[in-house]
Amino acid sequence: MVKSNTKIGILGTGNAGTTLGAKWKDAGYEVVLGSRTPQKHNDLEIPVKSLKETAEFGDIIVNTTLGEVSLDILKQIGEESLNGKVLIDVSVAMTEDFSLKYKEKSGAEILQQEFPKVKVVKSLCTMTSTIMVEPSILEAPTTVFISANDAEAKEITGQLLNDLGWSPESQLDLGDITTARGQEQFAMMYFALTQSLDTDIFNIKVYEKK
Repeated sequence: MVKSNTKIGILGTGNAGTTLGAKWKDAGYEVVLGSRTPQKHNDLEIPVKSLKETAEFGDIIVNTTLGEVSLDILKQIGEESLNGKVLIDVSVAMTEDFSLKYKEKSGAEILQQEFPKVKVVKSLCTMTSTIMVEPSILEAPTTVFISANDAEAKEITGQLLNDLGWSPESQLDLGDITTARGQEQFAMMYFALTQSLDTDIFNIKVYEKK
C-alpha cells in the first residue's frame, strides 16, 4: 500500500520527470528529482539531488531517463540502492533515427533481468507527459497500461496512477513484464499519430465487447 508519507525518487529532470513530480507532490508525497548535474536545476520547485541520492531517497523509484541510457544509469547507481524497491519505468529506448533500440525485448524486461531484486513496472510510456497527469483534458476516459511480475508492485503503481487522475477503470493490467514490449513498441504508432494529428494531446482507449 502507498502511504501518505511515501517518498518518490524520480530519475530524470525532463518533461516527464518534472511533470510527474509536481503532480505527486501536490497529492501529498515527498518527491525528489535526480540528475547527473543537480547543481544546474536550482530553478525547480522540487528538490534535485544526484541520481544515486534520489534512488536511495525513494521508497518508490520512477525512471524517466532516456531509455537508451537507463540501464547504464541504473548500473552506476548500483543495486544496493535499488534492491527491494518498486521501479516504475516510463522510458522508451530509441535510436537516433527514431527506431527502437531493443528489438527482441523491452527495455523494462532488460532492467528486470539486470536487477532481479527490483520490482520493475512498465507504465505511462504510451502518452505525452501532459496526458500522464491530466487524463481528464481528453474528450473521454482513455487507457493506461501496467506490466510487471510483482502483484504488490502493480497495486502500488495503480494507486499512484489514481493520484494522477487515472481511475481503476482506466488502468489495464497487461500481465507480466514481458508484455512491456507492446507498450514500448507502441512508440512507433505514437510518432505516426503525432504527425497525422499534428498534436501530441491524445491517447488510446481499449474497448471490450459488450
